[in-house]
Amino acid sequence: MIIPHAKPGTSISNKTGEWKAFRPIIDESKCIKCGICQRMCPEGIMGKKGEVPKIDYNYCKGCSICVNVCPVKAITMERVEKE
Repeated sequence: MIIPHAKPGTSISNKTGEWKAFRPIIDESKCIKCGICQRMCPEGIMGKKGEVPKIDYNYCKGCSICVNVCPVKAITMERVEKE
């Protein structure tokens, strides 16, 4: 069934962060600001290159790609507690 008024989009146009079970947490003391996590994030929501990434949890899906690509293991996943 096609809904004529529905528009396709990405997580940037549709806040998709509410359904994640885990979220990435960055240890700023370990982060070397290499930008790898920012480049590899499929949603592009990790802030500016050259800075400690700031994650926009409204759009983060909790995919853990950033955790897996971080060369210094500065990112971990934390379970999201639902209210």
